[in-house]
Amino acid sequence: MLGFISARQAGLDDPVRLRRAESTRRVLSLELNKDRDVERIHGSGINTLDIEPVEGRYMLSGGSDGVIVLYDLENLSRKPSYTCKALCSVGRSHPDVHRYSVETVQWYPHDTGMFTSSSFDKTLKIWDTNTLQPADVFHFEGTVYSHHMSPVATKHCLIAVGTKSPKVQLCDLKSGSCSHILQGHRQEVLSVSWSPRHEYILATASADSRVKLWDVRRASGCLSTLDQHNGEKSKSSSEAASTAHNGRVNGLCYTNDGLHLLTVGTDDRMRLWNSSTGENTLVNYGKVCNESRKGLKFTISCGCNPEFAFVPYGSTIAVYTIFTGELITMLKGHYSTVNCCVLQPNFQELYSGSKDCNILAWIPALREPVPDDISEKSPAEQHLNPAYEDAWSSSDDEG
Repeated sequence: MLGFISARQAGLDDPVRLRRAESTRRVLSLELNKDRDVERIHGSGINTLDIEPVEGRYMLSGGSDGVIVLYDLENLSRKPSYTCKALCSVGRSHPDVHRYSVETVQWYPHDTGMFTSSSFDKTLKIWDTNTLQPADVFHFEGTVYSHHMSPVATKHCLIAVGTKSPKVQLCDLKSGSCSHILQGHRQEVLSVSWSPRHEYILATASADSRVKLWDVRRASGCLSTLDQHNGEKSKSSSEAASTAHNGRVNGLCYTNDGLHLLTVGTDDRMRLWNSSTGENTLVNYGKVCNESRKGLKFTISCGCNPEFAFVPYGSTIAVYTIFTGELITMLKGHYSTVNCCVLQPNFQELYSGSKDCNILAWIPALREPVPDDISEKSPAEQHLNPAYEDAWSSSDDEG
């Protein structure tokens, strides 16, 4: 660490290297923190979490009872041990509460004054954060599994919505209506995600085993359908052509630079794709247990080297290196199936929601203090690189 700081001060090193090194160290040391708690409000399982990208301070949660809760993650007490308090909630007694399970919540990417939620009650609601009243409601013919607003769009205000219908709906916040429909999937659309690199590019995942990339400006819409075999599978094969997985594809997430797309399916596989060429990079993550019948919300680190994926895996969260497929660790703490997780990128803190009704906070472990008494070798000194050891000796010792 001191070497990084010295090189940065001297102008010998890129300042980003220090930040990447510390971010990576913090992610690798994530642990369930006994001093951090999240107030328990939900009376049933938690399906979705989202932290607003403006300050990284406020978090939304959506439960299978239709309840939405807004938390303040900041430690205002300045005490080592504290509980993240719920500021407000859309509870069962609220006149506009979702009637059934909330599947996705998302903050408006540019302002904390608005957030969105979608539910099994076939609605997408646009909420005013200050009044906790819906500013607009979109109705659909089928169950809503997922929705997403582009984090980088400046020329459109479209919300992509995946429902029980194979058609992807695009809702325009400016007009308050569904502007157009993307057709191509054969079964329900379980997950949708806009590219963080190109504002008109959308990825969708479906129960038909397919992942499609769309340019919403094009009349035909679909740019490509991802093929796990990269076009090399024999046409005479009984297996359908151009499938991303051998089961339902129920989760997808772009890397922060938008150059790669990560997908998970009920075939217990996770795949990494080049988002420009649509090529399967063939990174092997091993078995990634996935029994979810609906969308699976996983997340990816930002500013680390290498980057990591945090994937719900039964009652644990599996942490993988994205580009090598190595399983780094399993974060254990929940009593039941984990449905979602979200990363606070400024402090590398992970929050996870589960069917056990709890939201757990995974915090980087503090650096262990250097012992004052240097007469006895500490464990750190015992494993010191020989290059840094003191090789000096007195003439008396030599004699």
